[in-house]
This record gives sequence, structure tokens and C-alpha cells, in this order.
Amino acid sequence: MAETEKTSKLNERQTSRFSAFDWLPTPIAVLTSDGVVVFVNAELEDVIGQSRRSLEGQSFLNFFSDAKPLKHALAGAKANEFAALRYDSELLRIKPEESLPVHVIVAQSDLPGEIIIELLPIQQQTKQDREERLLDQAQANKELIRNLAHEIKNPLGGIRGAAQLLEMEMDSKELTEYTQVIIREADRLQILVDRLLAPHKRPHVVGDVNIHEVCERVRSLIVSEFPKGLRVIRDYDTSIPEFRGDLEQLIQAVLNIAHNASLALADKINEGHAELTFRTRIARQSTFGKQRYRLALELHVIDNGPGVPDSIKDRIFFPLISGREGGSGLGLTLAQTFVQQHHGSIECESVPGRTDFKILIPLP
Repeated sequence: MAETEKTSKLNERQTSRFSAFDWLPTPIAVLTSDGVVVFVNAELEDVIGQSRRSLEGQSFLNFFSDAKPLKHALAGAKANEFAALRYDSELLRIKPEESLPVHVIVAQSDLPGEIIIELLPIQQQTKQDREERLLDQAQANKELIRNLAHEIKNPLGGIRGAAQLLEMEMDSKELTEYTQVIIREADRLQILVDRLLAPHKRPHVVGDVNIHEVCERVRSLIVSEFPKGLRVIRDYDTSIPEFRGDLEQLIQAVLNIAHNASLALADKINEGHAELTFRTRIARQSTFGKQRYRLALELHVIDNGPGVPDSIKDRIFFPLISGREGGSGLGLTLAQTFVQQHHGSIECESVPGRTDFKILIPLP
């Protein structure tokens, strides 16, 4: 009995020492130099599908389709041959019963004979790398567009003013038609520039936001514009709590996505088979924007249209990129900007017959 209590207290001290690992979004295991599990974090419990208590004391070598690389790594760490070693492998899981490709990082702990293993799911790592690239690209695009818009704005006012002065000096109606063209086109460009600068000029007004109020406001606008041939489906999780955010910005973001989808459904609307779905869910332990969140809002805007053209699929959030003739290419750029201002992310999966825009925003 005394030995059992001693072991239990030792395990508690170990768990307390490594408890910070539970906050990390990647699976972590702490092993002895022989590969016996001392501790696993919450993420590794989820990935393998087995509890921490049942994993501790087992050989971690048994959880790989090929244990030789880990055995070699443990021997190297024991002999102090490296500070950290990396390789790719496949992790065996209890639930679901399928292997998971992972990038393994083996490093020595600050205590002799103790090894820390970090596992990066290759699919997740690829997704995170892509998110980081898109985030950096979006930031660069915003800076470029803002600077370009400012450069255009000043001479545009001068061009319009000069055309007006010129028109006042003219007696010929035929010639004033030309100045009217200049004024109209200058006004059109001014509207475009104002839209480019809109996210940077408008203050961020924060209040309590109910995501279903956002969806319902957008739904009413879509239904009024497309009263026939378009079925709008509501699939809500009403347990989602309110969160702090800018209501008008979020309405604009969701409206831009839904409006684009509705325009892409033109043929289906004419046939009477168009569908637009608003779906809300709670995402647990979700990682996006380089951070892990315990709870996040997951909003899907789904349509049954033709899908995003392959030629622009990777660039749809870039400014001035549009898959529709006559489109400004700013709707999705503004939607992305507004979502990112809420520390969220937006992504798109599209195949013919189904396009799904997913918005993720942290919840309190």
C-alpha cells in the first residue's frame, strides 16, 4: 500500500511539472531514455484516443508503425549525440483506428535520462504553414492597396476638378460630353478607392455580438434581393454564446460572402434549385492564426453553385481578383480583413456543386 501511494505521489509531481504542455496545440510525450512514457499532454491523448493514465508506463515504441527511427533517436539522446533530432513517421492510434503521418522532434530534457517528443501532424503542419503564408500575404496586400489608394486619391481629385473648370469654359455641348465622361470615370474610381480604404478608415466598434443576429440580418437582405428560386437554409447551434466584436463589420463580412454565393447561383436560381446554408457550430480545441483556442465559433456559408474556378482558387482573398465579369474583387478581401480584425480566420473549400466558406472566431 505504501509503495502504491509513493508511486501515485510521484506521478502527481510529474504531471504538475509538465502541466504547461497541456496548453500546447501539438502532441507532446515525455519518455525515459528507454522509451517508457512518463507523461503525455492532452493533445496527445486526443490524437491517440487513449487516456493519460493508460498511456503512462507503456513503451512509446509500440505506437509507431516503424519503431526503429525512435529507437535510434533514443539511443542517440542517451549517448548525448545531438540536442534535437527530426524525422517523419506514422503514429498508430486507438481511436480512430488509422495511422497518422507525423513529423517527430526528439529533444533532451534538462534532466538526464529524460526525453521530450513533439509530434507535428503533417497535414496540420501543412495547414498551419498555409495559414501563415496567407496571413503574411494578406497583410502585404493590405499595405500595398492602402498605399496605392492614397497615391491615386490625390491626383484623382485634381483630374475631376480640372474637368469641371474646363466644362465651365466651354460653350459647345459636344465638347462637354467629353468632360462629363472624365468626371463620371473619376467618380467611379473615387468610389473604388473609398472601398479600398474603408476597412482602415472606419473605427472598430466593439460590443456584444450574437452570431445568429448577424446571420438573420444577412439572410433578410439576401431574401429581399433574391425572393424567388433561392432557398436559404438555417442550421444553427443556439447554444453558442455571445462574444465581443463589431456587429456591423461581421454583418458586412458575412453579407459579402453570401452575396457572392448568391450571384454565383444565378443559373440554379433560374431553375429554382439554388440553396444557401448558414450553419453555426462550436469548435473545440481549435488552432488558427498561430494560436490554439479552447472554444471558437465556426460559421459556414455553403452554396450548391458551380464552385470557385480553379484558376483563382488560391487567390480568391486577394484584392481585385474576381471570378465574375464586372466584379470588383473586393468583397472577399474586405470579409477577410474584418474577420482577421476579430482574431479569426476564413477559408474556402470548393468543388462543383458545393462551396463552403468557413469563418472561425475565438469565443470567451
